[in-house]
Amino acid sequence: MGTTSHALFALGYTEPTSQTPMFQFSERDTGTGFVTVAEEVPIALVYNGRPHVVLMGTPADLEDLAVGFSLTEEIVATPDDVERIDIVKASHGIELQIQIGAEDAERLEMRTRSLVARTSCGLCGIETIKDVLRVPEKVAHTLDISRSAMYLAGHELSKRQTLNNQTSTVHAAGWSNAFGEILIVREDVGRHNALDKVLGAMARSGVASNAGFIVVTSRASYEMVQKVAIRGVELIAAISRPTGLAIRFALDAGVTLVGLLRGTSANVYTGPQRIT
Repeated sequence: MGTTSHALFALGYTEPTSQTPMFQFSERDTGTGFVTVAEEVPIALVYNGRPHVVLMGTPADLEDLAVGFSLTEEIVATPDDVERIDIVKASHGIELQIQIGAEDAERLEMRTRSLVARTSCGLCGIETIKDVLRVPEKVAHTLDISRSAMYLAGHELSKRQTLNNQTSTVHAAGWSNAFGEILIVREDVGRHNALDKVLGAMARSGVASNAGFIVVTSRASYEMVQKVAIRGVELIAAISRPTGLAIRFALDAGVTLVGLLRGTSANVYTGPQRIT
């Protein structure tokens, strides 16, 4: 992949968190002070000079977001197909100016997707039901993990949430090896963004998708199952319950879907054979 510009932070535009004044009420008193809050900014993904999508997200790990989104949306097939990423200040947010090959750009233009996605939305702007429910090839069964590894990963992820420990606002996604050791963590106000960032970081680092599993601090929506399946990840574990569509999608895609991963308990909705 080509060079990356860090102009955003050189301009001092924004950081993932900021300090803001507040009033604190109790039954008898009123106090004042400052609190750390997570920043949420519009992030425009622009491919070969053409605006594609605006996400509301946390301004951190933006190269990972650009690569992860490009892969999970199947705009490109490999991280090397992202030729260049420039991060620039826009009038009211951030632009990720992404350069991709001519064939990929032409295919993207044919999809004619220009949309604005809210923080919680991974669906806005998709034009047809067929586009929404695209099921990738079924993932193979090459991964086997123990229950204790899964419990350990869930515990470790909560300790590695740097931004959330300051703000109690953001989601996290983590990549664990088969032994439950968390190796990559990314955070964002949007759960889809956090997952894209982790998948992007994995792709940029050459991490094999079948060498471990994903843990997320949100519910497991069908879009999140879809994203991991596209990248060949065999197991995703969430701290909340999945939706019915997420379960059906996981069945079709051959993904092991775990919910309510808390402490030393979890619900396994699909693919229990991967957990010994």
